[in-house]
Amino acid sequence: MPKMLAAYLPGNSTVDLREIDRPQPGIGQVLLKMKASGICGSDIHYIYHKHLGDDPRTSYQGVVAGHEPAGQVAELGAGCRHFKPGDRVAVYHISGCGFCRNCRKGFQISCTDPQRAAYGWQRDGGHAEYLVADERDLVHLPDTLSYRDGCFISCGVGTAYEAVLRGNISGSDAVLVVGLGPVGMAALMLAKGRGARLAIGVDTQPDRVETARKLGLLDHGLVAGPDALGAINELTKGGAAVAIDCSGNPRGRVLALQATRTWGRCVYIGETGKVEFDVSDDLLHRQRTIYGSWVTSVHNMDQCCEDLDAWGLHPHDIITDAFPLEKAPEAYALMAGGRSGKVIVEFPD
Repeated sequence: MPKMLAAYLPGNSTVDLREIDRPQPGIGQVLLKMKASGICGSDIHYIYHKHLGDDPRTSYQGVVAGHEPAGQVAELGAGCRHFKPGDRVAVYHISGCGFCRNCRKGFQISCTDPQRAAYGWQRDGGHAEYLVADERDLVHLPDTLSYRDGCFISCGVGTAYEAVLRGNISGSDAVLVVGLGPVGMAALMLAKGRGARLAIGVDTQPDRVETARKLGLLDHGLVAGPDALGAINELTKGGAAVAIDCSGNPRGRVLALQATRTWGRCVYIGETGKVEFDVSDDLLHRQRTIYGSWVTSVHNMDQCCEDLDAWGLHPHDIITDAFPLEKAPEAYALMAGGRSGKVIVEFPD
């Protein structure tokens, strides 16, 4: 049996590199030669620092890490009909049962069946030279999009794209994004792609604001503080039509809501924690709508790829660092520092 290198996360802020058998695709599965595999903030928070393995349906189960895979189809298992060897693909990172209501809608992320399994969490992910994926979880990459684009689309960009859809962003809208990590910067990029007339970004770290500015993702960048709300209201003449919170921080969430104009839309996609606000003053009396959004659907991930192709945009511009698999420990340490852009593991051709 051929061997390959793979990265595991034991949970004590380390990465364990192991040599394992190369997998073989089963019925309805494909073998992918990995090309790029992203590191997500959830990998850092939930697995890298603290091994969570109590609930076998949702927690990391000691599998090959990496839930943002992109690669090339190398081999087909029996029954595959829609992809062929050589196809370039991204992988929707949750494999659902295919039959519950959420799966029927394409939102495998919300699958209610016990067999639901996330790549890199409950089944082997992309931090290895080869990955076995279910054919139904694959999304074609247009020729204009790189494998770097593809791995970022597999989770982070897909999550940002769903927020842009929930907010129904158009050319009429001033848009605010709170939290300028990789997902926040992707949200700004996609908002511009949808025609947002004004894009404002806020972060606690000045260097992240400056990075977003250098990438041309925002019209105005603000460092979070007591004057941020007033500055946003002045720039937007009363508040953003759409605000997206990517910070997952209580103060960031309140800022996003309070900076949303009357009758505006506020989308929460930043994970973990709580938020507290005055229901009457901050929500009801301003006729605001709050949307909660978790990842995206397979259909919308397909559409995201098509839109990025049509708009000539590349999420890989947000990737600041790429490491070979042999240096995965360095990649995770950098991402855990919280001061980089997107960090990925990249594989040679």
